[in-house]
Amino acid sequence: MNRGRVVYISMDKRENIVAIVGPKGGVGKSMISANLAIALARVGKKVVAVDLDLGASNLHTIFGIRNSPDRLNDFIQNKVKNLNDIILNTNIDNVGIICGGDVPGIANIPYQKKMRLIRHLSTLNCDLVLMDLAPGSSYNVVDISIIAQKTLLVTTAEVPSLLNLYSFVRSTVFRRLTLIFKYHKCFELLALLDKAKEPDRHSRLKTMEGFFREARQTNSTVTDSAKKNLAGFRPFIVVNRVRTDKDARCGKAIQNLLKEYLSIESAMVMTIRDDDAVGYAIARLRPIMIEAPNSPFSQDIREIASRL
Repeated sequence: MNRGRVVYISMDKRENIVAIVGPKGGVGKSMISANLAIALARVGKKVVAVDLDLGASNLHTIFGIRNSPDRLNDFIQNKVKNLNDIILNTNIDNVGIICGGDVPGIANIPYQKKMRLIRHLSTLNCDLVLMDLAPGSSYNVVDISIIAQKTLLVTTAEVPSLLNLYSFVRSTVFRRLTLIFKYHKCFELLALLDKAKEPDRHSRLKTMEGFFREARQTNSTVTDSAKKNLAGFRPFIVVNRVRTDKDARCGKAIQNLLKEYLSIESAMVMTIRDDDAVGYAIARLRPIMIEAPNSPFSQDIREIASRL
């Protein structure tokens, strides 16, 4: 089986899936995922939130769920045949959850299991699937994020978080191009792409526009197709825990970097204000949309939901 072909065909077909990515841990990604699910449910959507952190999941705790009979690792390990069978009721109207894994080492799932998971995610019985992805830029995280029609990139204003976000988008761009070039068996373009991964040695390939200029000389048809595919990747940037105007402006700065170096046009930059009510909600094991529906955090989550 051609692996590039399978994932490449998957890129544009999951119209009801939203990926929520926090490349650096601790940026509040799961808190956003849980409460965004509630906000979307309140405007009439049937939502399933899927905790795709297979090794250290915590999405269920935000909903106040302590234990679940089945988890995603049961599906990965073929103990459960259908992903729909492990959707858990959150006791919130129109919101279901699939709890993540808790088995050490399970995050490094083999390719065939990953593809089975991707297929089942697209068949979940709901209007919207919110994928709460694990931190980092591993192939598994990137490949699963690729199937989403919309992607929310969650960061804080701290420099390490912003750098991790940029690194994730760069990894996603290179992964997409790799899959496309493998699908078309364009080995010369793959070799050129490898050179682009070392911009200090190949300055002409420092930007994605520079790469595409040179790639067109090798195969203009495939290059133009790849460029069109990347143009469809328009992630939302969500800056969490914003305290100052300077914090809010960092979203625009990273948006400009993505455009300049990776030719990625962000769909929008959105912000979520720092809010003490979040900590109180966590302590009570209740989503903040339930515990403090009029808090600044809840207001900002509703605004994000309206943009999706």
